[in-house]
Amino acid sequence: MKHLLCWLFLWPVIGFTQTYNLVPLSKGPNTSIRGMSVVSNELAWVSGSNGYIGKTTDGGKTWKWVQPAGYEKLDFRDIEAFDAQKAIIVNAGSPAYVLLTTNGGETWTEHYKNLDSAIFLDGMDFWDTKNGIIFGDPILHKMQVLRTKDGGMTWIDISANLKLDMTVGEAGFAASGTTIRTLPGGKTWIATGGAVANVYFSPDYGESWKRFNCPIIQGESSTGTFSMAFNDKKKGIVVGGNYLKDKDNSNNVLLTSDGGKSWTKPVKPVAGYRSGVTYINANVLVATGSSGTDISEDGGRTWNNISTEGFNVIQRAKKGKLVLLAGSRGAIYQLIF
Repeated sequence: MKHLLCWLFLWPVIGFTQTYNLVPLSKGPNTSIRGMSVVSNELAWVSGSNGYIGKTTDGGKTWKWVQPAGYEKLDFRDIEAFDAQKAIIVNAGSPAYVLLTTNGGETWTEHYKNLDSAIFLDGMDFWDTKNGIIFGDPILHKMQVLRTKDGGMTWIDISANLKLDMTVGEAGFAASGTTIRTLPGGKTWIATGGAVANVYFSPDYGESWKRFNCPIIQGESSTGTFSMAFNDKKKGIVVGGNYLKDKDNSNNVLLTSDGGKSWTKPVKPVAGYRSGVTYINANVLVATGSSGTDISEDGGRTWNNISTEGFNVIQRAKKGKLVLLAGSRGAIYQLIF
C-alpha cells in the first residue's frame, strides 16, 4: 500500500509535463448539453435539450439560462456564437429549425424550418462571420447540406453539390456538433458512422466534395466517428466508438497527417467512447465522453485518462485559453492547466 500511494502521487508528474484539473462551474437546469461555442476567456454559449440555452460573460462563474419561446421542447444539439449578442442554434430531429438571436438571447427568430419527417440535422460550423454550413442525415441516400452567406439570415440547400450517395445505414452523429469542422478559405470536413464511416471533404465552401474512408470502429448504428478536430489543413483527429459500450476503447481514435485521406492508430488510445475532442495546441489534445476524459501531450499518439466524470462536449476558446466541458443535468466544468 505504501508503494502504491507513492506511485499514485508521482503519476501526474511522470505522466504529464503539467497538471490538469477539472473544476465544476455550473449545475444548470434539466438539460443535456451538447452544443457549445467558447468565444473568448470570458464569453461562452451552450445549448441542450428541453430548449435550454446558456451564456456566461465572466468565464463561467455565472450563467444565464433561457428557453426560446415556442421551442421549449427542442433538443438544440449545436450552437455558433459570434459575440455576446449574436448566436445561432440548430436542433436535432423533425421539424428542423435554425434560430438566431442578435440581442444576447432575449429573443430568437426563425431562419430555417423543415417539416420533412426524415430531416435530422447533426452539426454546424462557420468559416467566418458571414459564411457557414450545416449538415444532416441522408434523405434518399443524399446527405443534407445547408449554407449561409449572410451570417445565418438565410440558408440555402446545397445538398446536390455532394454527388456521392451515402450507404444504407450511414449517417452523422449529433453528439457534440463536432462531426463537422471548417477552416478558413472554405475547407470543410464532415464525418459519418453507422454502417460505414467516412470523411467528406470540401475545399471550396461545399461546392465540390471528395470522400475518404475512415477505418474507425463501424458496422453498427451505434458506432463510428462522434467528433473530430483539425489543428491545420493536414493534421487532424477523429474520436468515437460505440456509445452503447462506452468503456470499450476498441479502435475509437485515429490520426491524420494528410487532411483526412489516410488515418493511423495511436500507440495508446483513449480509455473509452469519446464524443468530443479538441486541440489545446499542436501537441496537447483533450478527448471526452460519457465514460471519462483523456489528455495527450504528444499530438495524439499516447493518451492518459484524467477523469471518469462523463461529458458530451469539449471546446477551447476561439480567442483565448478557456476550455469548457459540458454534459447531462446542465453540468459545466472548466479544464485548468
